[in-house]
Amino acid sequence: MSSTESTQLFNVNNYSNRKTETMFETAHQSEIGGNPIDVKKSRESINAEFLGSVGSKIKKIRKEKKLTRKLLSAKSGVSERYLALLESGKGNVSIALLRQVAQSLDVEPEILISNSAPINSESRLLLGLLAGLSSIDQHRFKDQLLKELRNSPSSRSYRIALIGLRGAGKTTVGQRLAVILSIPFIEIDREIEKLADAPLSEIFITYGQEGYRNLEKTCLENVLSNGQNCIISTGGSIVQEPHTYDFLLSTCYTVWLKASPKEHMDRVLAQGDLRPIAGNGSAMEQLKQILVKRQSNYEKADVTVGTDGKNPNIIASQILADRTLRKLIQHTN
Repeated sequence: MSSTESTQLFNVNNYSNRKTETMFETAHQSEIGGNPIDVKKSRESINAEFLGSVGSKIKKIRKEKKLTRKLLSAKSGVSERYLALLESGKGNVSIALLRQVAQSLDVEPEILISNSAPINSESRLLLGLLAGLSSIDQHRFKDQLLKELRNSPSSRSYRIALIGLRGAGKTTVGQRLAVILSIPFIEIDREIEKLADAPLSEIFITYGQEGYRNLEKTCLENVLSNGQNCIISTGGSIVQEPHTYDFLLSTCYTVWLKASPKEHMDRVLAQGDLRPIAGNGSAMEQLKQILVKRQSNYEKADVTVGTDGKNPNIIASQILADRTLRKLIQHTN
């Protein structure tokens, strides 16, 4: 589970600040002059309420994200049985003890739970300023920040992400680039299948598009977490998920492998997959509509390379000839 999700799951700020402060104050007064038995009962009551709140938040967020316990277990590495205990408010008491330690240290519990570094004063100031902006201004600020990150070699290294519909040549070109640059080639769809221990067809049937996108985001974060240079082949619909696509754009050099609708269809059929046209007389028209719908998002890539009628070696050479990518490679080396 990512540090962001851990913070969300255990965010005590949402745990009724006023009520929490009252409970802390009551416990503190009991410790100073109360009966030891009453103090113990008070602590047990506070811990039980805290665990119940944590469990409720986990269950609520999990359902909002349309994750089954099985999927959440796979993402977090926590067993389904223990997740069920957490959601029922009967998790290991060590969480409650952690709350007590955090109280003694005068920090919020998520600071101790999260893998990320504590937020410093400058970061808190920025968050406060962001909170005061309108939704439109927040989006404008985000776009500007992503633009700055994309212009920073140190933030992207030379991780190359290939985007485009199926049949664009992402796998063939990606494998060629990986050989030329001597770095790994990673297909996000294969990583998703490994994580879910199921083929894509079964994932879509069982968990739907939303479940697939959750797995896609997790796998992309896992691949990029170690900062390793690599070639990444993404799913064709990644541009439809704003948060995941923004993350990709800000951390990778992105290439749209652009092909005509006919080229896409011919390549898929050449792979022996007849499903796109099976019993569907309007398959080509639907494909054209998908490309039109996604074009503006695909065009956000660092560079666009047309692939119609081109040899994969030529396409790879065109990508590596881009000035920005050459700078990223030189910076890393």
